[in-house]
Amino acid sequence: MTQERATEERTREQQAPQERTPEPLTQHVHRITRRVRAFDRRHPLVWDLHLTGFWVTAALIDYYGGGWLNVARDRANPDWLVLTLSLGLSVPLLLRRSHPRAVLLAIAPFALVNAWTGIALQAFLLQLLVVFHLALRRPHRNLWWATALILAPMSVLAARHPQGTPDRDIVPVLMSVVVAAAIGITVRTRRDHTEALEDRARRLEIERDQQTQLAAAAERARIAREMHDIIGHNLSVITGLADGGKYAAAKSPERATQALHAIATTSRQALGELRRLLDVLRDEDQPRAPQPELTPQPTLTDLAQLLEGVRAAGLPVHTTTHGTPTLPPGRQLTVYRVIQEALTNTLKHAGPGTTAAIELSYEERGAVTVTVTDTGRTGPTHPAPPSGGRGLPGMRERTALYGGTLEAGPRPHPEQGWRVHLHLPEETPQ
Repeated sequence: MTQERATEERTREQQAPQERTPEPLTQHVHRITRRVRAFDRRHPLVWDLHLTGFWVTAALIDYYGGGWLNVARDRANPDWLVLTLSLGLSVPLLLRRSHPRAVLLAIAPFALVNAWTGIALQAFLLQLLVVFHLALRRPHRNLWWATALILAPMSVLAARHPQGTPDRDIVPVLMSVVVAAAIGITVRTRRDHTEALEDRARRLEIERDQQTQLAAAAERARIAREMHDIIGHNLSVITGLADGGKYAAAKSPERATQALHAIATTSRQALGELRRLLDVLRDEDQPRAPQPELTPQPTLTDLAQLLEGVRAAGLPVHTTTHGTPTLPPGRQLTVYRVIQEALTNTLKHAGPGTTAAIELSYEERGAVTVTVTDTGRTGPTHPAPPSGGRGLPGMRERTALYGGTLEAGPRPHPEQGWRVHLHLPEETPQ
């Protein structure tokens, strides 16, 4: 089963679409962009000073070069007022990213004076940068009053210093505000989407690590359960055979020889099962040499061999079967291991002169009931499995895989001995 699962995983990996490798130029641009953004996050003031300094310089060039006279509606204004407006419309940009609303409110009086006096400096368009950051970093409801705050000075300019129809002054500015806001919203949407993808990737990576840890823990528990069932049962049988052979050696050498032969057979069987189990732990990518001695997981057809070994160890076992077994391999393994563990505990704790009985009832659609009883003395000679052992927890774990129930404890008075009762319900159709 492990080899088949590994083959399926490799097939899925081969059939999975390969990741497209970006072009070298694209990778180079992405690296530079990431470095610039990382530097800006660490030192935001550097970029803010450079951008603000650029626009302040442009405003001062417009003032000292007399370029503002080409678009002014009223040229009869003092130079100090023009200089003040140039600085008032550009210097506040230094705080445009951290406080866009405050910057927009700070620029508004200068924009209003700019329109009222008819100076009409082009620097008033720098408010569009603030609108972009307002759309990028603040709730979108702020765009309504921001638009009104920018259009109000333009309405004053169109009313006091008309130059054609009013829409000639208002509509271009309105369209510019809409474009700036749209760009800010687009960048914000893309940024939020990227952050959502990165957060999802982080959560998927954490979930993948958790699933890997859970799978590893489940696999360790399964291997420990199998090791306990294999070693515990076979060693109990070998111990019983060795004790019997020791007592028979003096009086009946033939019985001692039979016990030694049974010990050798049981040991080889245990060694084969251990080899099969340890082979699962190998690296799936390394080729394996064929090993015909490795056997599959035991099924109900192996019960006869199990009972022969138990009887050879000195425990008489009587079996009763009702119905025809039609169980899948997983349920067969569960039934086998529960019977194996119950008989192993009887061999360990029940004492001499004990007999055991197994009753199996097979029902439709994979339902099965198994009852294993023995006549051993309860109490000190037949204690319950210790809480730290793997026997009873292992049986319960196997039973829980199929939604079944497992009961283990002394038989009701006046009967003596131990009883293990397993019930697996019908298989749920997929």
